[in-house]
Amino acid sequence: MSTTGEFRIPPRQRILDAADDLFRRVGIRGVGVEAIAEAAGTNKMTLYRHFESKDELIAEWVRGIVEKKEAELGEIVAAHPGDPEAQLADWSRRVAKKFAEAEERGSALGNALAELPERDHPARRVIDEHRRREHAWVLGTCRNAGFPEADLAADQFYMLLEGAKACVSCIGLKRVGEHLMKSVDALIAARKRQPARR
Repeated sequence: MSTTGEFRIPPRQRILDAADDLFRRVGIRGVGVEAIAEAAGTNKMTLYRHFESKDELIAEWVRGIVEKKEAELGEIVAAHPGDPEAQLADWSRRVAKKFAEAEERGSALGNALAELPERDHPARRVIDEHRRREHAWVLGTCRNAGFPEADLAADQFYMLLEGAKACVSCIGLKRVGEHLMKSVDALIAARKRQPARR
């Protein structure tokens, strides 16, 4: 960073922005704190003043990604008030769009999971907690939609999401996204053929 305007951004945010760019381009394990500090226009001492360790920096970076993802769930509900089926369909389309956009780099959270196999890593805990909340959102939406077996339906939707992520390497992000949308639509259509249970 070299312009005066960029240095108006607080050091902590510059560090997170630099980490975001480097983690996505190079990988979490492939970049050290010195490179992050340099890219942020600061030094290791300043980095460690804001983050106890690289692991804490990774966890905070993941928190930022998770916050955006969870805010999007709120946007979906607001965009389709009182229409849980439309919320599920919108959710699948947003995920599919992200697959298409991530064709080059892949999913930031997916890549983080691959690089952080340790279950007790602070960033891994953030991701795991997010996934539980996301599943709970899907379950609540299925209940609101009146799926006869809401638990089963929520698991089916969530397995479609997780399965789509796992299939990216063999069939490509764009096709995975398209098939995810069609599969979600098929589950919703099947539900419409059944009597609702409220």
